[in-house]
Amino acid sequence: MRQQSILTEKFSESFPCLKVRQPIGDFFIATISAKTLCQITYSDVRRMEQEDRQFEQYLGIQRPLSTSRVKEIGQYVNTVDACFPTAIILAIDGRYVEYIESENRMILRNFTDEDEGGENLECTRIAQVLDGQHRIAGLQLFGGRQFDVNVSIFVDMDVESQAYVFSTVNLAQTKVNKSLVYDLFELSKARSPQKTCHQIAVALNTYRKSPFYSKIKRLGTATQGKFTETLTQATFVEALICYLTDDKVHDRDLYRRHKKPKMDESKGNKLIFRSLFLQERDLEIADIVSNYFSAVAERWPSAWPMTDENDGPERPAEMKGLVLDKTNGFRALMRFLKPVYLSLRWKGEVLSKNDFLAILNKINLRDEDFNTNRFSPGSSGESGLYKTFMVDSGLEEKYK
Repeated sequence: MRQQSILTEKFSESFPCLKVRQPIGDFFIATISAKTLCQITYSDVRRMEQEDRQFEQYLGIQRPLSTSRVKEIGQYVNTVDACFPTAIILAIDGRYVEYIESENRMILRNFTDEDEGGENLECTRIAQVLDGQHRIAGLQLFGGRQFDVNVSIFVDMDVESQAYVFSTVNLAQTKVNKSLVYDLFELSKARSPQKTCHQIAVALNTYRKSPFYSKIKRLGTATQGKFTETLTQATFVEALICYLTDDKVHDRDLYRRHKKPKMDESKGNKLIFRSLFLQERDLEIADIVSNYFSAVAERWPSAWPMTDENDGPERPAEMKGLVLDKTNGFRALMRFLKPVYLSLRWKGEVLSKNDFLAILNKINLRDEDFNTNRFSPGSSGESGLYKTFMVDSGLEEKYK
Protein backbone atom coordinates (compact mmCIF):
# COMPACT_ATOMS: atom_id res chain seq x y z
CA MET A 1 0.00 0.00 0.00
CA ARG A 2 2.84 2.39 0.82
CA GLN A 3 4.33 1.90 -2.68
CA GLN A 4 1.00 2.79 -4.26
CA SER A 5 0.71 5.97 -2.18
CA ILE A 6 4.21 7.05 -3.20
CA LEU A 7 3.33 6.61 -6.86
CA THR A 8 0.15 8.71 -6.53
CA GLU A 9 1.59 11.51 -4.38
CA LYS A 10 1.36 14.89 -6.03
CA PHE A 11 4.15 15.42 -8.54
CA SER A 12 5.03 18.64 -10.33
CA GLU A 13 8.12 19.68 -12.26
CA SER A 14 8.92 22.81 -14.25
CA PHE A 15 11.54 23.11 -16.99
CA PRO A 16 12.51 25.38 -19.92
CA CYS A 17 10.64 24.55 -23.10
CA LEU A 18 10.23 25.88 -26.65
CA LYS A 19 7.23 25.58 -28.95
CA VAL A 20 7.81 24.20 -32.45
CA ARG A 21 5.32 24.58 -35.30
CA GLN A 22 5.35 21.99 -38.09
CA PRO A 23 2.71 20.61 -40.51
CA ILE A 24 1.63 17.95 -38.01
CA GLY A 25 0.87 20.71 -35.49
CA ASP A 26 2.56 22.31 -32.51
CA PHE A 27 4.85 20.38 -30.21
CA PHE A 28 7.53 21.24 -27.68
CA ILE A 29 11.23 20.62 -27.25
CA ALA A 30 12.79 20.53 -23.82
CA THR A 31 15.52 19.09 -21.61
CA ILE A 32 14.63 16.69 -18.80
CA SER A 33 16.96 14.91 -16.43
CA ALA A 34 17.30 11.16 -16.92
CA LYS A 35 16.05 10.59 -13.39
CA THR A 36 12.82 12.50 -14.02
CA LEU A 37 12.39 10.96 -17.46
CA CYS A 38 12.58 7.44 -16.02
CA GLN A 39 10.13 8.48 -13.30
CA ILE A 40 7.33 9.86 -15.48
CA THR A 41 7.31 7.70 -18.61
CA TYR A 42 5.68 4.47 -19.77
CA SER A 43 5.49 2.53 -23.04
CA ASP A 44 2.29 1.22 -24.61
CA VAL A 45 3.43 -2.05 -26.17
CA ARG A 46 1.51 -3.43 -29.15
CA ARG A 47 -0.53 -6.41 -27.98
CA MET A 48 -3.67 -8.41 -28.70
CA GLU A 49 -6.60 -8.53 -26.33
CA GLN A 50 -9.33 -11.07 -27.01
CA GLU A 51 -12.65 -9.91 -25.60
CA ASP A 52 -14.39 -13.08 -26.70
CA ARG A 53 -13.74 -15.98 -29.04
CA GLN A 54 -14.78 -14.02 -32.11
CA PHE A 55 -13.31 -10.59 -31.45
CA GLU A 56 -9.62 -9.72 -31.19
CA GLN A 57 -8.49 -6.20 -30.49
CA TYR A 58 -4.93 -4.96 -31.00
CA LEU A 59 -3.80 -2.16 -28.72
CA GLY A 60 -0.62 -0.13 -28.22
CA ILE A 61 2.01 1.08 -30.67
CA GLN A 62 5.41 0.20 -29.19
CA ARG A 63 7.50 -2.91 -29.87
CA PRO A 64 8.35 -5.17 -26.91
CA LEU A 65 11.39 -4.19 -24.88
CA SER A 66 14.57 -6.08 -25.78
CA THR A 67 16.47 -6.98 -22.58
CA SER A 68 19.74 -7.41 -24.50
CA ARG A 69 19.37 -3.95 -26.06
CA VAL A 70 18.62 -2.41 -22.66
CA LYS A 71 21.72 -4.05 -21.19
CA GLU A 72 23.82 -2.74 -24.07
CA ILE A 73 22.50 0.81 -23.62
CA GLY A 74 22.88 0.56 -19.84
CA GLN A 75 26.55 -0.18 -20.34
CA TYR A 76 26.91 2.61 -22.90
CA VAL A 77 25.38 5.37 -20.74
CA ASN A 78 28.03 4.74 -18.10
CA THR A 79 30.93 5.29 -20.50
CA VAL A 80 32.94 8.50 -20.32
CA ASP A 81 31.61 9.93 -23.59
CA ALA A 82 28.02 8.67 -23.59
CA CYS A 83 25.65 10.84 -25.63
CA PHE A 84 22.03 10.78 -26.83
CA PRO A 85 21.94 13.63 -29.36
CA THR A 86 18.54 12.81 -30.85
CA ALA A 87 15.27 13.49 -29.06
CA ILE A 88 13.12 11.02 -27.17
CA ILE A 89 9.51 11.55 -28.26
CA LEU A 90 6.73 11.74 -25.65
CA ALA A 91 2.95 12.17 -25.76
CA ILE A 92 1.17 13.77 -22.78
CA ASP A 93 -2.47 14.38 -21.95
CA GLY A 94 -3.05 18.14 -22.00
CA ARG A 95 -4.80 18.05 -18.62
CA TYR A 96 -1.44 17.33 -16.98
CA VAL A 97 0.54 19.99 -18.86
CA GLU A 98 0.79 23.73 -18.49
CA TYR A 99 2.81 25.74 -20.98
CA ILE A 100 3.70 29.32 -20.00
CA GLU A 101 4.53 30.83 -23.37
CA SER A 102 5.79 34.17 -22.03
CA GLU A 103 8.43 32.30 -20.01
CA ASN A 104 9.09 29.48 -22.48
CA ARG A 105 8.41 27.09 -19.61
CA MET A 106 6.39 23.90 -19.20
CA ILE A 107 5.00 22.39 -16.02
CA LEU A 108 4.20 18.68 -15.84
CA ARG A 109 2.06 17.28 -13.04
CA ASN A 110 0.14 14.11 -12.21
CA PHE A 111 -2.99 15.87 -10.98
CA THR A 112 -5.55 18.23 -12.49
CA ASP A 113 -7.74 21.05 -11.33
CA GLU A 114 -11.09 19.85 -10.06
CA ASP A 115 -13.01 21.50 -12.92
CA GLU A 116 -10.93 19.64 -15.54
CA GLY A 117 -12.39 16.31 -14.53
CA GLY A 118 -9.18 14.33 -14.71
CA GLU A 119 -7.95 11.73 -12.26
CA ASN A 120 -4.71 11.82 -10.39
CA LEU A 121 -2.13 9.66 -12.15
CA GLU A 122 0.68 7.51 -10.91
CA CYS A 123 3.90 9.41 -11.63
CA THR A 124 4.95 6.66 -14.03
CA ARG A 125 1.89 7.30 -16.24
CA ILE A 126 2.38 11.00 -17.01
CA ALA A 127 4.16 10.67 -20.37
CA GLN A 128 3.80 7.95 -23.00
CA VAL A 129 6.94 7.10 -24.97
CA LEU A 130 6.52 7.22 -28.75
CA ASP A 131 10.21 6.71 -29.52
CA GLY A 132 13.10 6.01 -27.17
CA GLN A 133 11.83 3.34 -24.77
CA HIS A 134 15.11 1.40 -24.92
CA ARG A 135 17.15 4.53 -24.19
CA ILE A 136 14.97 5.31 -21.18
CA ALA A 137 15.21 1.74 -19.88
CA GLY A 138 18.99 1.87 -20.35
CA LEU A 139 19.14 5.19 -18.45
CA GLN A 140 17.69 3.43 -15.42
CA LEU A 141 21.11 1.77 -15.13
CA PHE A 142 22.98 5.10 -15.24
CA GLY A 143 25.27 5.44 -12.22
CA GLY A 144 26.55 8.98 -12.75
CA ARG A 145 25.38 12.28 -11.29
CA GLN A 146 23.83 14.05 -14.26
CA PHE A 147 22.46 12.98 -17.63
CA ASP A 148 20.07 15.43 -19.28
CA VAL A 149 18.00 14.23 -22.21
CA ASN A 150 16.43 16.29 -24.97
CA VAL A 151 12.79 15.42 -25.59
CA SER A 152 10.05 16.28 -28.05
CA ILE A 153 6.66 16.54 -26.36
CA PHE A 154 3.32 16.22 -28.16
CA VAL A 155 0.31 17.38 -26.16
CA ASP A 156 -3.19 15.92 -26.65
CA MET A 157 -2.06 13.84 -29.60
CA ASP A 158 -4.63 11.29 -30.80
CA VAL A 159 -3.75 7.61 -31.08
CA GLU A 160 -3.69 7.67 -34.89
CA SER A 161 -1.10 10.46 -34.93
CA GLN A 162 0.93 8.74 -32.21
CA ALA A 163 1.09 5.59 -34.33
CA TYR A 164 2.00 7.62 -37.41
CA VAL A 165 4.89 9.39 -35.65
CA PHE A 166 6.21 6.09 -34.26
CA SER A 167 6.07 4.30 -37.62
CA THR A 168 7.49 7.27 -39.55
CA VAL A 169 10.42 7.75 -37.19
CA ASN A 170 11.34 4.07 -37.23
CA LEU A 171 10.75 3.37 -40.92
CA ALA A 172 12.57 6.50 -42.06
CA GLN A 173 15.67 5.75 -40.04
CA THR A 174 18.31 4.01 -42.15
CA LYS A 175 20.50 1.71 -40.12
CA VAL A 176 24.09 2.88 -40.32
CA ASN A 177 26.37 0.48 -42.19
CA LYS A 178 28.63 -1.27 -39.65
CA SER A 179 31.63 -0.98 -41.93
CA LEU A 180 31.27 2.81 -41.95
CA VAL A 181 31.05 2.79 -38.14
CA TYR A 182 34.32 0.86 -37.87
CA ASP A 183 35.97 3.07 -40.49
CA LEU A 184 35.22 6.14 -38.38
CA PHE A 185 37.35 4.73 -35.55
CA GLU A 186 40.28 5.96 -37.62
CA LEU A 187 39.41 9.45 -36.40
CA SER A 188 39.58 8.46 -32.74
CA LYS A 189 42.61 9.67 -30.77
CA ALA A 190 42.22 7.06 -28.04
CA ARG A 191 43.22 3.44 -28.40
CA SER A 192 40.48 0.79 -28.57
CA PRO A 193 39.94 -2.77 -29.85
CA GLN A 194 37.73 -1.36 -32.60
CA LYS A 195 40.40 1.06 -33.80
CA THR A 196 43.12 -1.62 -33.73
CA CYS A 197 41.02 -4.04 -35.80
CA HIS A 198 40.11 -1.26 -38.23
CA GLN A 199 43.77 -0.34 -38.68
CA ILE A 200 44.72 -3.99 -39.28
CA ALA A 201 41.94 -4.30 -41.87
CA VAL A 202 43.14 -1.16 -43.68
CA ALA A 203 46.78 -2.21 -43.57
CA LEU A 204 46.10 -5.69 -44.97
CA ASN A 205 43.76 -4.30 -47.61
CA THR A 206 46.33 -1.80 -48.92
CA TYR A 207 49.57 -3.82 -48.76
CA ARG A 208 50.11 -5.30 -52.24
CA LYS A 209 51.60 -8.58 -51.02
CA SER A 210 48.86 -9.13 -48.44
CA PRO A 211 46.33 -11.98 -48.89
CA PHE A 212 43.65 -9.32 -48.31
CA TYR A 213 44.93 -6.82 -50.87
CA SER A 214 41.86 -5.13 -52.45
CA LYS A 215 39.53 -7.73 -50.92
CA ILE A 216 37.90 -5.56 -48.24
CA LYS A 217 35.01 -3.16 -48.81
CA ARG A 218 35.99 -0.47 -46.34
CA LEU A 219 32.60 1.23 -46.29
CA GLY A 220 30.60 -1.97 -46.64
CA THR A 221 29.74 -1.52 -50.30
CA ALA A 222 31.77 -2.35 -53.38
CA THR A 223 34.16 0.27 -54.68
CA GLN A 224 33.22 1.34 -58.19
CA GLY A 225 35.36 -0.43 -60.76
CA LYS A 226 36.64 -3.08 -58.33
CA PHE A 227 35.53 -6.69 -58.61
CA THR A 228 37.98 -8.27 -56.19
CA GLU A 229 36.31 -7.05 -52.97
CA THR A 230 34.62 -10.05 -51.37
CA LEU A 231 34.51 -9.07 -47.67
CA THR A 232 33.12 -6.08 -45.81
CA GLN A 233 35.24 -4.31 -43.23
CA ALA A 234 32.58 -5.15 -40.61
CA THR A 235 32.92 -8.87 -41.37
CA PHE A 236 36.70 -8.66 -40.98
CA VAL A 237 36.66 -6.56 -37.80
CA GLU A 238 33.98 -8.57 -36.02
CA ALA A 239 35.75 -11.86 -36.74
CA LEU A 240 39.03 -10.50 -35.37
CA ILE A 241 37.91 -8.40 -32.42
CA CYS A 242 36.59 -11.41 -30.50
CA TYR A 243 40.23 -12.53 -30.10
CA LEU A 244 41.25 -9.18 -28.56
CA THR A 245 38.42 -8.57 -26.11
CA ASP A 246 35.13 -9.87 -24.80
CA ASP A 247 33.97 -6.36 -23.80
CA LYS A 248 34.96 -3.84 -26.44
CA VAL A 249 32.80 -1.06 -24.96
CA HIS A 250 34.46 -1.37 -21.54
CA ASP A 251 37.97 -1.52 -23.02
CA ARG A 252 37.37 1.57 -25.13
CA ASP A 253 35.94 3.43 -22.15
CA LEU A 254 39.00 2.60 -20.03
CA TYR A 255 41.36 3.93 -22.70
CA ARG A 256 39.23 7.08 -22.96
CA ARG A 257 39.66 7.53 -19.20
CA HIS A 258 43.45 7.12 -19.63
CA LYS A 259 43.38 3.72 -17.95
CA LYS A 260 44.50 0.38 -19.30
CA PRO A 261 42.42 -2.81 -19.54
CA LYS A 262 43.73 -5.85 -17.71
CA MET A 263 44.57 -9.37 -18.80
CA ASP A 264 42.48 -12.19 -17.38
CA GLU A 265 44.76 -15.21 -17.64
CA SER A 266 41.79 -17.58 -17.39
CA LYS A 267 40.61 -16.30 -20.79
CA GLY A 268 43.95 -16.72 -22.52
CA ASN A 269 42.76 -19.64 -24.66
CA LYS A 270 39.69 -17.68 -25.76
CA LEU A 271 41.22 -14.25 -26.32
CA ILE A 272 44.29 -15.48 -28.16
CA PHE A 273 45.51 -11.98 -29.15
CA ARG A 274 44.59 -10.23 -25.87
CA SER A 275 48.12 -10.13 -24.53
CA LEU A 276 49.52 -8.75 -27.78
CA PHE A 277 46.78 -6.12 -27.89
CA LEU A 278 47.38 -4.95 -24.31
CA GLN A 279 51.10 -4.71 -25.06
CA GLU A 280 50.21 -2.61 -28.15
CA ARG A 281 51.88 -5.11 -30.46
CA ASP A 282 49.25 -4.57 -33.15
CA LEU A 283 51.68 -5.09 -36.02
CA GLU A 284 52.36 -8.59 -34.74
CA ILE A 285 48.64 -9.38 -34.68
CA ALA A 286 48.49 -8.18 -38.30
CA ASP A 287 51.49 -10.38 -39.16
CA ILE A 288 49.83 -13.47 -37.66
CA VAL A 289 46.60 -12.89 -39.57
CA SER A 290 48.54 -12.16 -42.77
CA ASN A 291 50.71 -15.29 -42.41
CA TYR A 292 47.68 -17.47 -41.73
CA PHE A 293 45.76 -16.30 -44.77
CA SER A 294 48.88 -16.35 -46.93
CA ALA A 295 49.05 -20.03 -46.04
CA VAL A 296 45.37 -20.36 -47.01
CA ALA A 297 46.09 -18.68 -50.35
CA GLU A 298 49.03 -21.01 -51.00
CA ARG A 299 47.03 -24.09 -50.03
CA TRP A 300 43.98 -23.15 -52.15
CA PRO A 301 45.18 -20.59 -54.73
CA SER A 302 42.01 -20.63 -56.83
CA ALA A 303 39.57 -20.50 -53.91
CA TRP A 304 41.57 -17.70 -52.23
CA PRO A 305 43.12 -15.85 -55.20
CA MET A 306 45.79 -13.28 -54.46
CA THR A 307 45.08 -9.90 -56.04
CA ASP A 308 47.58 -7.54 -57.62
CA GLU A 309 47.45 -4.36 -59.66
CA ASN A 310 47.54 -6.33 -62.92
CA ASP A 311 44.31 -8.21 -62.25
CA GLY A 312 41.55 -7.62 -64.73
CA PRO A 313 38.12 -6.24 -63.80
CA GLU A 314 36.54 -9.71 -63.64
CA ARG A 315 37.53 -12.79 -61.68
CA PRO A 316 38.43 -15.82 -63.82
CA ALA A 317 35.48 -18.12 -64.47
CA GLU A 318 36.94 -20.96 -62.40
CA MET A 319 37.09 -18.68 -59.35
CA LYS A 320 33.47 -17.58 -59.48
CA GLY A 321 31.05 -19.28 -57.13
CA LEU A 322 33.73 -20.37 -54.65
CA VAL A 323 32.99 -19.36 -51.06
CA LEU A 324 36.36 -19.48 -49.31
CA ASP A 325 37.21 -15.77 -49.62
CA LYS A 326 33.64 -14.67 -49.04
CA THR A 327 31.81 -14.16 -45.75
CA ASN A 328 31.08 -17.81 -44.90
CA GLY A 329 34.52 -19.09 -45.82
CA PHE A 330 36.30 -16.24 -44.08
CA ARG A 331 34.32 -16.68 -40.87
CA ALA A 332 34.97 -20.41 -40.84
CA LEU A 333 38.68 -19.78 -41.34
CA MET A 334 38.74 -17.19 -38.54
CA ARG A 335 37.03 -19.64 -36.19
CA PHE A 336 39.58 -22.26 -37.20
CA LEU A 337 42.44 -19.83 -36.52
CA LYS A 338 41.99 -20.15 -32.76
CA PRO A 339 42.54 -23.94 -32.44
CA VAL A 340 45.33 -23.78 -35.03
CA TYR A 341 47.06 -20.96 -33.15
CA LEU A 342 46.68 -22.72 -29.79
CA SER A 343 48.11 -25.94 -31.21
CA LEU A 344 51.19 -24.12 -32.57
CA ARG A 345 51.73 -21.41 -29.97
CA TRP A 346 54.58 -23.33 -28.36
CA LYS A 347 56.61 -22.28 -31.43
CA GLY A 348 56.19 -18.59 -30.55
CA GLU A 349 53.59 -15.83 -30.56
CA VAL A 350 54.07 -14.82 -34.19
CA LEU A 351 53.67 -17.95 -36.30
CA SER A 352 54.99 -18.17 -39.87
CA LYS A 353 53.15 -19.06 -43.04
CA ASN A 354 54.86 -22.46 -43.03
CA ASP A 355 53.72 -23.10 -39.47
CA PHE A 356 50.12 -22.65 -40.58
CA LEU A 357 50.63 -24.63 -43.78
CA ALA A 358 51.66 -27.67 -41.75
CA ILE A 359 48.08 -27.77 -40.41
CA LEU A 360 46.25 -26.69 -43.56
CA ASN A 361 47.95 -29.37 -45.66
CA LYS A 362 46.15 -32.00 -43.59
CA ILE A 363 42.74 -30.82 -44.81
CA ASN A 364 41.31 -32.94 -47.62
CA LEU A 365 39.59 -30.21 -49.60
CA ARG A 366 40.38 -29.11 -53.15
CA ASP A 367 39.80 -25.60 -54.46
CA GLU A 368 36.67 -26.64 -56.33
CA ASP A 369 35.17 -28.16 -53.16
CA PHE A 370 34.50 -24.70 -51.72
CA ASN A 371 31.21 -24.35 -53.59
CA THR A 372 27.70 -23.46 -52.46
CA ASN A 373 26.39 -26.94 -53.16
CA ARG A 374 28.69 -28.41 -50.52
CA PHE A 375 28.81 -25.41 -48.18
CA SER A 376 25.52 -23.59 -48.47
CA PRO A 377 25.11 -19.86 -47.81
CA GLY A 378 24.35 -18.93 -44.20
CA SER A 379 25.48 -20.18 -40.81
CA SER A 380 24.98 -23.84 -41.70
CA GLY A 381 27.55 -23.63 -44.50
CA GLU A 382 30.00 -21.81 -42.25
CA SER A 383 29.57 -24.40 -39.49
CA GLY A 384 29.94 -27.26 -41.95
CA LEU A 385 33.18 -25.84 -43.32
CA TYR A 386 34.57 -25.22 -39.83
CA LYS A 387 33.75 -28.78 -38.78
CA THR A 388 35.49 -30.16 -41.87
CA PHE A 389 38.60 -28.13 -41.01
CA MET A 390 38.54 -29.42 -37.43
CA VAL A 391 38.03 -33.08 -38.32
CA ASP A 392 40.56 -33.24 -41.18
CA SER A 393 43.22 -31.38 -39.18
CA GLY A 394 42.89 -33.69 -36.20
CA LEU A 395 42.13 -30.75 -33.88
CA GLU A 396 38.50 -31.62 -33.16
CA GLU A 397 39.10 -33.79 -30.12
CA LYS A 398 41.64 -31.45 -28.52
CA TYR A 399 39.86 -28.13 -29.13
CA LYS A 400 36.11 -28.79 -29.15
